Amino acid sequence: MAQLKTTLCLTWLGLTLAALALTGPAAAKETYPPPGFVDASTVVPGLVVEMRYAGAHNFLGRPVKGYQAPRCLLTWPAARALAQAQAELKPMGLGLKVYDCYRPQRAVDHFVAWAKDMDDKLTQAEFYPTVPKAELFKRGYIAARSSHSRGSTVDLTIVPLPAPPQEQYEPGQRLVACTQPADKRFGDNSLDMGTGFDCFSPRAHTASPKAGPSQRAKRLLLVSLMAKYGFVNYDLEWWHYTLADEPFPDTYFDFPIR
Repeated sequence: MAQLKTTLCLTWLGLTLAALALTGPAAAKETYPPPGFVDASTVVPGLVVEMRYAGAHNFLGRPVKGYQAPRCLLTWPAARALAQAQAELKPMGLGLKVYDCYRPQRAVDHFVAWAKDMDDKLTQAEFYPTVPKAELFKRGYIAARSSHSRGSTVDLTIVPLPAPPQEQYEPGQRLVACTQPADKRFGDNSLDMGTGFDCFSPRAHTASPKAGPSQRAKRLLLVSLMAKYGFVNYDLEWWHYTLADEPFPDTYFDFPIR
């Protein structure tokens, strides 16, 4: 009996030590962001961050799954390249503003579920005023996978410096089509690119002839600047850029942004 008690005590002690090893100081030192990622604000001086999916002003009309904080996380190479682009704009009195950076796969799944729900048209008046929701997949605006989840894609625009105050969205406020002139649609403290961000419309295509001469010139400035530092534009969205030499081309991450 005494030997049995001794064996049980040793077993309990071993399990206890194992549990402490898993939950003790070593486990508490979890690396975040994960290796290979960085908060872009710590690498890009003066970066303006307006993470739309962490709030309610987006095409879902509510915070998106996986966005627990309004932080722009990117891979190190993407963040460094963005810092170079920012440095080139600064002498012109301009800077960069990001709307979205790394996007967890769970957020992409949230987009897909929303796109399949034909009854949810809460934000149609602003974000897809002329495109039927049933065609968002077909037209390339929503997909089951996103380059954002690989960590080297960023949605961004150009702002004057110092950046003017940004209009604050109030849930339930009247929505205006993203294709309307800048002085009528939701106020953005950036240069006028011809449409609002996340505008599901042919007008938002980077080379759209429906953009005015001034707006096309600003889009071209952004394309040229980002291309110089290794980013490739997605031609359906003037704001969408992916680092060509991305470090994780085949990996779709799902860790939350916090």
